[in-house]
Amino acid sequence: MFYTFSSRKNWIVWTTGSLALFSLLAFTEKRLRQHQCKAILVEINQPEGQQFLNRKDVTAFLTNNGEEPLIGQPIDAIDLSKLEQRLGQFALIKKAHVSFDLAGNLLANITEPDPIARLVRGGSGARVVGGQYITREGRFIPLSMNYSARVPVVSGSWFRSHRTLKSPTGQELLTLFRYINETPLWRAQIAEIAVDSVGEVTLWPQVGTYKIEFGVPQNIETKFDKVKLFYTQIAPQKGWSRYHRVNVQYRNQLVCE
Repeated sequence: MFYTFSSRKNWIVWTTGSLALFSLLAFTEKRLRQHQCKAILVEINQPEGQQFLNRKDVTAFLTNNGEEPLIGQPIDAIDLSKLEQRLGQFALIKKAHVSFDLAGNLLANITEPDPIARLVRGGSGARVVGGQYITREGRFIPLSMNYSARVPVVSGSWFRSHRTLKSPTGQELLTLFRYINETPLWRAQIAEIAVDSVGEVTLWPQVGTYKIEFGVPQNIETKFDKVKLFYTQIAPQKGWSRYHRVNVQYRNQLVCE
């Protein structure tokens, strides 16, 4: 009998509290929607300190370059889904979430893409001023006027006939780019990745005049183990300037010339 009375009492307290909470939230939302947008607050999540975008850029995207101002507009007249869709149209924005706080400020939370390589389709001149970034997901995105990511340069005739990385060879290349990006040693050492018309890879280091003939982007870890052997045992003993070619593409072979 006591247990039944206690359970009923707890149920009444819980129900009353829930109704009060819902009423407070509804009242707060109603009051908020009667307010005007006071300010635009932007938070940008930037991998490893990169800064493709700044707050001014995001504000310009949100307001259509000032043609559709938000500050001073009634909150209930602002379509948050439309603003998120607008931000999602920009390639330098990976993910966007837009909301209001209780003070009437519009909050824009932005996540930038994570580039792992920089594709150039021309010669050395284009390498300095042009190109596109390749993201971890395999998307091609434009360069930023605010920031230049320190990632390997990718070039070669393979990209003249392939505009995406969706093919089997493209997926293997993407796996190679990711491996280099995720391994501190190779991220620091590899400056350029050249891909010929059949998809075979040549790597160029940051320091030195030798090239690394990698072959097709398969058995990646095994091939880099052989490159590491050259770095740690062969070149230090024989001299770095002695070699102009390191070939690791064949199984159980390491050719240094």
